Amino acid sequence: MPQMTISGSIDPLLSVVLEKGEAIFAERNAMVSMDSTLALTGRAKGGIFSALSRKFLNDESFFQQKIEAVDGAGEVLLTPTLPGDVCILTCGEHQYMISDGAYLASTETVELEAKSQGLGRALLGDSGGFFVMSTEGHGQIAVSGFGSMRAIELDGSRSVYVDNGHLVAWDRELEYELALNTAKQGFFGKLLHSQTSGEGIVLKFSGRGKLFVCSRNRGGFVDWMLSQMPQEKAPKND
Repeated sequence: MPQMTISGSIDPLLSVVLEKGEAIFAERNAMVSMDSTLALTGRAKGGIFSALSRKFLNDESFFQQKIEAVDGAGEVLLTPTLPGDVCILTCGEHQYMISDGAYLASTETVELEAKSQGLGRALLGDSGGFFVMSTEGHGQIAVSGFGSMRAIELDGSRSVYVDNGHLVAWDRELEYELALNTAKQGFFGKLLHSQTSGEGIVLKFSGRGKLFVCSRNRGGFVDWMLSQMPQEKAPKND
């Protein structure tokens, strides 16, 4: 199996060492460098339907990079589009749901499939729309988060609330539902408090398993960047 390791503490690189005949898949434009013994091609992994699901249901690339050790063993370095941590998850006994934009790379034996989620979570949860990408098979998958990343492990004795924009991936066995922040009050009180606190809709996770969160909110960062752009002044009427 290809060997994945992470190097660097700030904006780390994902290193994948492949033996001859092995291959991995990666998100488009993820390759930084690779040995000349490797070959890079574009491919719609899993067929046209799976590729369309990734593109139109989850805003992932239609084509992925396939990196294969053709002429001998070699190493490839990969990096996500946004600056931040990278985490390697092992699929098999545990399968994971992946938030939009978090996928970086995976071994050939891991498939990504679109799984439907409830109407409420799709419209308000901001966790991937009506469909969320789910892993299948045995192998490894690398995910990235905007900023630093942390794993939260639940043992069934407690629940946690997660701001949707900070969610990276979660164990498929975990249960999750929408919540209007954590205030102990009625629905309208929660709704008002969610608007004044700026937290809005959150997801409540419970059960047993791990979930992964990142320190920065991609949507919030984009909104901030746009707010800092100079505004054109309307021409004065004579």
